[in-house]
Amino acid sequence: GAHNLKTPSVISAGLLLWLCSAALAAPPSPAPPSPAPPVAASTPTAAPVPTLALPAPLRLQYAIRGRVGFLPYRAGGELLWTHDGRAYQARMEVNLFLLGSRVQHSQGQLTPAGLQPQRFVDRVNKDRSVDFDYAAGRIRFSEGTEPVPLPEGAQDHLSIFMQLGGLIGAAPQRYPAGTALTFPAMGIYGPESWRFVVAGEEKIDLPGGEQATVKLTRAA
Repeated sequence: GAHNLKTPSVISAGLLLWLCSAALAAPPSPAPPSPAPPVAASTPTAAPVPTLALPAPLRLQYAIRGRVGFLPYRAGGELLWTHDGRAYQARMEVNLFLLGSRVQHSQGQLTPAGLQPQRFVDRVNKDRSVDFDYAAGRIRFSEGTEPVPLPEGAQDHLSIFMQLGGLIGAAPQRYPAGTALTFPAMGIYGPESWRFVVAGEEKIDLPGGEQATVKLTRAA
């Protein structure tokens, strides 16, 4: 059933690879001076980066391959990314043959420290949401999970990839292979901690030609 769409690791990996490469090629979005973004790093240490290099608004289409258990699958995906330098919206849709679609949508503000999500919606058959209440310092979940304190630097399951790509794109030399970055990641069922490790540079072939990227893996 459609519940198989709950763990789109292949989608996440592909999205992250593109964001890093696109950010590396794009000029940084203007941002006022600010404290460093709240990113936890392990050895080697990643120095604070106060600005992000975010791609201009665009639409990307994906050809996705993956595996659910022993069953391989192919899917189509589309990422829509828009911002005006102050607010952003991101929408990722994946369509699996016979299994239906999954849509994730994140919207919020762009701050000197990066993306500040306000609402995240994850739709498989119905909308499930996460609301970030900065005034009250709480995060609320539609699926019955009790509200939790809003941690500094919190991202949702979609905005986190834009934040990663923007940070590395702004100063890739600050993130050598082996650097680890940890974020509070808010999903529809509650808070999680996601940790990524920089594997190094990698070139991938795309329809538009070969593209230099920075490869990251999500650590267990």
